Amino acid sequence: MKSNKISLLSKVILLIVAGLFIGSLQFPMWKIELDAPQYPEGLELLLYADKIGGDVEIINGLNHYIGMKTLHTEDFIEFKILPYIIYGFAGLILLMLLWGRQRGVVIAFLAVVIFALVAGLDFYRWNYEYGHNLDPNAAIKVPGMAYQPPVLGYKQLLNFGAYSIPNTGGWMLISAAVLLLVSITYDTQWYKRFLKKNTTALALLGFMLLGCGPDGPQPIKLHIDQCEYCKMSVSDGKFGAELITKKGRVYMFDDIQCMAYYGHENPDKEVKLHYIHDYTRENQLIPAETAFYLIGGEINSPMRGNIAAFSSAQDRDEFAIKLNANPITWEEILRNHK
Repeated sequence: MKSNKISLLSKVILLIVAGLFIGSLQFPMWKIELDAPQYPEGLELLLYADKIGGDVEIINGLNHYIGMKTLHTEDFIEFKILPYIIYGFAGLILLMLLWGRQRGVVIAFLAVVIFALVAGLDFYRWNYEYGHNLDPNAAIKVPGMAYQPPVLGYKQLLNFGAYSIPNTGGWMLISAAVLLLVSITYDTQWYKRFLKKNTTALALLGFMLLGCGPDGPQPIKLHIDQCEYCKMSVSDGKFGAELITKKGRVYMFDDIQCMAYYGHENPDKEVKLHYIHDYTRENQLIPAETAFYLIGGEINSPMRGNIAAFSSAQDRDEFAIKLNANPITWEEILRNHK
């Protein structure tokens, strides 16, 4: 690669990137959220560059019962050296700015990528050790059970749902890496050569992406999956429901009214999609917002919400006569179940 000078835009980007590295030290890098019925507001473990924060004392108490080691900042060398590494990256970025060459930006970007890979592997090792090296004298022992939290994403641990995602500081570092890539792309203009050679392939890819819709519902396993609200098993394929959050978590319910009550009592859950069973098709989920509903009459749902959903107005009208039931809208269901 020729050592061409970087553009004014890249100089601005490098200044921003250095600021993002330094600023990230003021915020948690990562968080692990824990959801369980006994903690309706959830618990958070916050990982800063130099300490552990959040509900660490409560989590340590829970860890004691299942034999996991308690978490203390002083037990991890990472919290001692990580702030210096981040300051070092900020200094490296500023040095590359003074050098003013494209090669310097590439070096900085590759260094950030390598750091991210090493940090991810170290985080996995940390999670593995804490999830598998358990006290044999713990009060609660489940043979063959490990409690390794996920590095990224969701995992069920006994009655806890664990969700591991970047926090503000982590997103700042991710943004810094993306900005470095933007700088490299802009200055080298390699994308122009790529576009010239791959116009047809990109067009086909675009059509493929346009044809990809959002993720649909997750099938409910009758008599196995449990209602998130009343804790009964979902047993009737005509009345179940499903809620999917913006984070991708899936909550299942054995009655439409259970989902409505749960949504009202948990406003912190950012809902992406609602699904409900089609009354005319066993265990088939349809979008709740576009469905047609009946209530009362001879409808007999598991938790006595007595609401049935249909995919078409024609089906609803036919069953309204058969079941001696009354029409109701989705908005009215939500409003009446607070």
